[in-house]
Amino acid sequence: MAGKIRIGVLSDTHLHRVTGSLRQILEQHLSETDAIFHVGDFTSPSIVEYLSKRPFYGVCGNMDPMEIKNRLPEKRIVEIGAFRFGLVHGWGPSEGLEERVIESFSGVDVVVYGHSHRAVNHIRGGVLVFNPGTACGYSASCFHSVGVLECEESVCGEILQVDLS
Repeated sequence: MAGKIRIGVLSDTHLHRVTGSLRQILEQHLSETDAIFHVGDFTSPSIVEYLSKRPFYGVCGNMDPMEIKNRLPEKRIVEIGAFRFGLVHGWGPSEGLEERVIESFSGVDVVVYGHSHRAVNHIRGGVLVFNPGTACGYSASCFHSVGVLECEESVCGEILQVDLS
């Protein structure tokens, strides 16, 4: 992958099957991406299979069944272009979650996590900290969202609000 790279980011879909809403989200918001990250709580292996039709990198979440936990790691580092991305779902209470996930990686440019269902997109200690929120699960922030990471000279994140109606 050369030039500008766009990565679609999902988390906490909490789906039991591939739905029209998930297809719509991918078509409307993530169709022009070069790869997909999903940082856990798929809850159905069919979601993993569906996303795997494209360049896909995922980690399991705390709500995922053993079939997914046996297939995907709890955390991973993905190198795309000149950048290193730390992917992890997250664990425990919302308080201190960001600190815990950041501390679980070193030498990465971006930490991508989920678990809280709250979108996050900011720089902390020179590292982009990014949580896409929840695309179609329960939303603690009153809206559903996905993310896009654009990689060129640096990595910039964008949170995209999703309308499920």
